[in-house]
Amino acid sequence: METRLKGQGNPVIISPDRPTVIIGERINPTGKKKLAAALAAGELDIIRQEALAQVAAGADVLDVNVGAAGVDEVALLPQAVKIVMEAVDVPICIDTADSAALAAALEMHKRLNPDGKPLINSVNGEEASLKRVLPLVAQYGAAVIGLAMDDDGIPDNAPARLAVAKRIAQRAQAAGIPQEDLLIDCLALTMGADANAGRTTLEAIRMVRAELGVNLSLGASNISFGLPERETINSAFIAMAITLGLNCPIVDAAKMRFHILAADLAMGHDEYAMRYIKAFRQRAKA
Repeated sequence: METRLKGQGNPVIISPDRPTVIIGERINPTGKKKLAAALAAGELDIIRQEALAQVAAGADVLDVNVGAAGVDEVALLPQAVKIVMEAVDVPICIDTADSAALAAALEMHKRLNPDGKPLINSVNGEEASLKRVLPLVAQYGAAVIGLAMDDDGIPDNAPARLAVAKRIAQRAQAAGIPQEDLLIDCLALTMGADANAGRTTLEAIRMVRAELGVNLSLGASNISFGLPERETINSAFIAMAITLGLNCPIVDAAKMRFHILAADLAMGHDEYAMRYIKAFRQRAKA
């Protein structure tokens, strides 16, 4: 199954038969005091700088989130989308829980790139979320990430997360959204609080891939929150997740791309190791 995203440049195709697609996570003020302060002050050049840096680091898609204290998302999110689209040609992942901000950002994307196809982050299994987000996904012909949580919260076991994913898929289909335009995020929770959190997510990824066949995204860095040597944990976890079906993680491309390329090589998605070798030479030169 292929999910096609389109920015100002060539399409990005997410598929089990292709190399892993990296969504750059850095344009998100959560846990980033400097970015949050800049957004609240209306100092938006930092968005352009982050976009350029992430693409240079190997991000294939850019997540754009401006949700910070003191920020009017309805006004600022479309501006942020415009800045990113004018700075780089990769697809955009519009990240907000505010439906008015989402609609405004989608309208900006359509105005700047009528032939484009953004990704929306995200919808979940809560009834309010399904009713709020899915009509916009269908209206603008976007793709969407579905989070495996619902009105009861995040399930503590893989079968229950699969059940939520199935419900999201059914509702998306009923809304006229093609199955290939839905990605599922099985949700990574910190292993510092629950030693079984990683195993639960990995099993959910395996089950969703096997039973739904959709492409899979993941906010992967949550898995190591609160623990030392986070990059070591993240790289091990992401490699394991890729073997089970993850093919579109949301990560810091500068830190994780080389590890992801190594996993792709092991999965047979890098003929003659050309992508890995090219990245190695670029890193050595830098």
